[in-house]
Amino acid sequence: MTDSFLHKGLRKKLVAGLRSKGIDNEAILAAMEKIPRHFFVDGSFALHAYEDRPFPIGAGQTVSQPFTVAFQTHLLDLKKFDKVLEIGTGSGYQTAVLIELGATVYTIERQRELFIKSQEILAQMNCQPYAFLGDGYEGKPMFAPFDKILVTAGATNIPQKLLEQLAVGGKMVIPVGDSEIQEMTVIDKLSENKYKTSTFGKFSFVPMLQGVEK
Repeated sequence: MTDSFLHKGLRKKLVAGLRSKGIDNEAILAAMEKIPRHFFVDGSFALHAYEDRPFPIGAGQTVSQPFTVAFQTHLLDLKKFDKVLEIGTGSGYQTAVLIELGATVYTIERQRELFIKSQEILAQMNCQPYAFLGDGYEGKPMFAPFDKILVTAGATNIPQKLLEQLAVGGKMVIPVGDSEIQEMTVIDKLSENKYKTSTFGKFSFVPMLQGVEK
């Protein structure tokens, strides 16, 4: 795993592009400038890793485009030491961004192939989430409540079990919609039974599926 001057220069260019698209959270931009995205994409796409677009990572999944990663992370309103549940580890890139920002990350992946691959990459980078092979719809109740929950796949509805595992005063970011287009949705948990929901534009994610792929 080599991070060359060329890669670092391409990351600077990527971050400049994200800033021009309205991402103004300097902590997020600094994290994305530091983390080698090319570690998380298949070798055939490595030369294009710093283009602002998604790439396939195997098992029918993709690594989100950098703008989407930055936008979701911004909506999460992350504070250092926040306890974050991430649904959909995928390549591990978003996980690395959260850890770089100081979060304690609990991450769930349903695809065994991606679970194994992402943990190998994160370990080489000395990123240490609490990682689980499991069903994201179930969350991780034994570790709840979570300050923040980030869902990185498109859900047809908001999973009740995830709402229950969100701390009062916490925030969930989740794309909600059909299999083609979702609305980026932010849910603030005001009390045990009261929520505020806001939406932030349309995105397209791979679908959030139930169960575990062996």
